Amino acid sequence: MKTSIQITRGVESLFGTRDENIRLLERELNLRTTLNHEGSIELEGEEPQVRRAERFIADYVDLVGEGHVFNNGDLNSYMQVVCRDPNVSLRRLVESGKSRSFGKKVLAPKTVNQRRYVDAIENHDLSFGIGPAGTGKTYLAVAMAVSAYLNKRVSRIVLTRPAVEAGERLGFLPGTLQDKIDPYLRPLYDALFDMIDSEKVEKLIERNVIEVAPLAFMRGRTLNDCFIILDEAQNTTSEQMKMVLTRQGFNSKMVVTGDQTQVDLPNGKRSGLIDAVEILTGVEGIAFVHFDERDVVRHTLVQRIVKAYERYNEMIGAGRQLALKLGGDRVGAPLAEPPVNTRVEIPEFPPLN
Repeated sequence: MKTSIQITRGVESLFGTRDENIRLLERELNLRTTLNHEGSIELEGEEPQVRRAERFIADYVDLVGEGHVFNNGDLNSYMQVVCRDPNVSLRRLVESGKSRSFGKKVLAPKTVNQRRYVDAIENHDLSFGIGPAGTGKTYLAVAMAVSAYLNKRVSRIVLTRPAVEAGERLGFLPGTLQDKIDPYLRPLYDALFDMIDSEKVEKLIERNVIEVAPLAFMRGRTLNDCFIILDEAQNTTSEQMKMVLTRQGFNSKMVVTGDQTQVDLPNGKRSGLIDAVEILTGVEGIAFVHFDERDVVRHTLVQRIVKAYERYNEMIGAGRQLALKLGGDRVGAPLAEPPVNTRVEIPEFPPLN
């Protein structure tokens, strides 16, 4: 099937940098596109796919005509969602993810799961955001915390994460206690500075309205009237996870974020995040939002990297299972009985002089 759509405005944004948007549309829907001199785009491919592309471009043309501005990278993120979910349209995605003001930043969820995540935080006192790097888990959680504080729904913001190195050993760090823990907490500061002027953030930290602290500082506390974010939760132990989840007091919200595939705990230590998902799934009042590579809003290479690691881990897991079967070391197989009346020979040693 072949059809064409007239575009009067926004051709550059539709095609994207180095035509990355239109290439994505071609690749995901198996189409061929041609931009004609008179300003129309010709689509050629299977009828169902052409119809989906036609609807996407028609929504784009209408939204641009209504004054909607697609910021850098936004359209690419929307396009990925629409191409992979035939039940979602660009208009529905844009209108259901209306921009919200978070301090000095105006944001809109860019994917379906980001929208679910924001809704879950609004409607639940405890929410989990689980998925790969670059999906906006921490950033959106901090944005929701800032929004809750500015709208006087909470009086304090508490940001915490376990102080675990990602593979390297940092050793002794000079300076005060705050100087030592700041490198671990820097991503949380970065998100805060994006929402609120740095001078105001520093004043709020001085007044203890915003507290950024390592997880060890949470033990024994009850956090009332707070918005609490536990970041990098995959690096908590089961005991630490239980401890921090039971800190939540009255009129408080808590968001737990983490990536189950990037655990930096020592070998033999089980992640508290993995345990929490198994134990708390189905508990009333707790929301779980799972992100995947389609929700990555960083460079498009990040999506491919995440997907490649997933494929590799699946192959390694399958290979291990096969090796166990071929090697005969079957999990759960009964152990061979030891021989009866086995005589143990003790070697003789020459006497000491």
